[in-house]
Amino acid sequence: MDFTEIYKQTAGLVSFSPGAHFILTAVQDRLVIRRADSFQINRTWQVASTPDTQLGKGDTRANAPSKPTANTSSTAPSTSWITHAAWSCDSEFVLAACAKSGTVNVFKLRDEAWNARVEAGAEGLAKAEWAPDGRSILCFSEWGLRVTVWSLITGTATHIQYPLHPDKGYAFRADGRYFVLAERHKSKDSLGVYDALESYRMVRHFPLPTSSLASLSLSPTGNHTAVWEGPLEYKLFILNLAGDLLGTFSPDPDRGFGIRAVTWHPSGAFLAVAGWDDKIYILESLTWGPVVVLDLQSRIPAGVTVWREPSDWVESTQGRGFLSYERPHTPYTLSIIRPDLSKPYPKSGAIQLAFNIDGTLLLARFESSPNAVHLFSFPSPAKLNEEPGDTLTPRLKTVLLHSKPVVSAQWNPVRKGSLAISCGSGGMYMWSDEWVGENGGNNESEEVAECIGIPARQFEARDIKWAPDGKGLVLLDKDTFCCAFEVEDENMQAEGDHP
Repeated sequence: MDFTEIYKQTAGLVSFSPGAHFILTAVQDRLVIRRADSFQINRTWQVASTPDTQLGKGDTRANAPSKPTANTSSTAPSTSWITHAAWSCDSEFVLAACAKSGTVNVFKLRDEAWNARVEAGAEGLAKAEWAPDGRSILCFSEWGLRVTVWSLITGTATHIQYPLHPDKGYAFRADGRYFVLAERHKSKDSLGVYDALESYRMVRHFPLPTSSLASLSLSPTGNHTAVWEGPLEYKLFILNLAGDLLGTFSPDPDRGFGIRAVTWHPSGAFLAVAGWDDKIYILESLTWGPVVVLDLQSRIPAGVTVWREPSDWVESTQGRGFLSYERPHTPYTLSIIRPDLSKPYPKSGAIQLAFNIDGTLLLARFESSPNAVHLFSFPSPAKLNEEPGDTLTPRLKTVLLHSKPVVSAQWNPVRKGSLAISCGSGGMYMWSDEWVGENGGNNESEEVAECIGIPARQFEARDIKWAPDGKGLVLLDKDTFCCAFEVEDENMQAEGDHP
């Protein structure tokens, strides 16, 4: 891996463009666009306090050019700092939202002088993000009052009343056609389905069986929606977009704790559900009942690959070079923290569930074993269709053990067998099962787990973000970041971005 220099950032707002050719960074009240191949600054904007073009005041001149207002102070007040920043789907526009001032500024990559602005007004601003079309912006107001969809093309707004949560409880279908939103009307949960291609016209609106909805998750196929109760009840419901209840899952109504993590298999044929009981239930899409239960066990049996981080490797290597994990013998005893169940929100259960791109591996992190990453092998639906007699038998494949609690674990968005991990230390960790060893004539891949030092004196990797092409990584510290790229992919090319 090749590492870049250390750069400043604010609130972890660093992201590759969809084509992986540029990197967007927010530094207090300023946006910086760098080229991903050279890291030279390509564009920079300062969030203006009083720009000329305003969508939020009813002005439809969204495409009129205006010059951003300069800020003469060396350090901007925290009330004007950017809290949300993102690319449009085609890398043509970027948005910078400041929740404290209730404003959203939009800039155009090809025209540094062009900008537009949305002002939330008295309703406030909790969150702003792009719609899948890249020409509409979703603004969530404070106190769950409404969602406002602003169009950059027409300068008009569409209002949707009473969203249940500003940070969850909504989703777009994979093709961007429909927007589903959990709402609260007359003290009852409901779900609205809106046509994004028809100015967010309401298509369906129906009550939900939940009494206090925690969140929802739309299947990859867009046919099913999973909704679940808050932390006091372990209940999950499956509905279609017409509002029909297809299934209910509740392993133990008297369990007392709700659901912590839900994730769909990439095919939409399975749904993984986990709560505070260190169990993962795999539901199938025919009956919406569990076909297998995966447990966190203190004893790792023989046949499971265990990788253990070497002790004090960062100090011994001075943060440079690669070092392989150690391979302890199995069976192996895993240290598990026993939670205090008398306290609310005990430190137990799965805090992350994530399938890789083709659904053959399921990643799980448990709060009662914070230093470990569990990888379960998962047969694909295609294989099950080819061999109907086989049953769904996921099994524990690999356990990665670390000296510190894992803070971020992310699958490569392109390669099915590549995983990046950070633990808030001076290094990062890579696991892969795509490496072909000396017996490569049999086309058999082997696992590789490596510790990679970050060549910086003071840097703790607290979060990791992959580039969309899977060839680079953003490593985030509290106020700084750096990037890491594979050596063989040093010269990155992208067709989707233009300077």
